[in-house]
Amino acid sequence: MVEFTFLGLLLMVPVVYFIITVGQIQGGSFAVVGAADQAAKVFVTQPDALSGRAAAEQATMVALADYGHPAGNAGVEIRCDAGGDCMAAGSAVTVTVRLTVPLPFVPFGEALRLNAGQLSASATQVVGRFR
Repeated sequence: MVEFTFLGLLLMVPVVYFIITVGQIQGGSFAVVGAADQAAKVFVTQPDALSGRAAAEQATMVALADYGHPAGNAGVEIRCDAGGDCMAAGSAVTVTVRLTVPLPFVPFGEALRLNAGQLSASATQVVGRFR
C-alpha cells in the first residue's frame, strides 16, 4: 500500500503539472491569435495612426485579460506596407502580438525568469477605401 501511494504520487504529480503547463500554453496561443486579429481590425477603423495604435494596444490587453494573461507579459508591434502612411486606403496593416507564458505554480517566477514558452501571432487587415 505504501509503495503504491508513493509511486502513484511520484508519477502523477509530473503528469498533472505537464497537463496544466500545456493548457497554459494552449490558452496563450488562443489569446495571441484573438488579440492580434482584434487589434488589426480595431486599428484600421480609427481616423489616424496615433489613435489606431492606442486602440490596438487597448484591444490587445482586453483580449489577453480575457484569457487571464497580464499585460506585462505581452508586446504589440504594428507595421504598415505603405511606407509612412498607415491610414492610406488600400494599405495593409500587420499587427504582431507576442506573449510570454510563465510556468504555473513557480514561486519567484518573475525573478527566476522561468517561462513555459514565447508565443506570437500576426494578423493583417487592409484599410478600406470608405470609412
